[in-house]
Amino acid sequence: MKNKQKTRKSAVKRFKVSASGKVLHRSKGFRHLRSKKSKRWLRRLKKTKEVKGSYKRKLLKMTGKK
Repeated sequence: MKNKQKTRKSAVKRFKVSASGKVLHRSKGFRHLRSKKSKRWLRRLKKTKEVKGSYKRKLLKMTGKK
């Protein structure tokens, strides 16, 4: 009997899989020590970024989307 793959809840909380199959994540460095970072830099950090490469395949497996 083959066991089912369990979803990793920590990965589900941190990453989002879009409808087109992209894996998105929030940028690091946005939570603390923000006063010394420029406003332009902080605006850039707000945007979600896409995960690429072999790590994307691993994340899709972890989140149970593939």
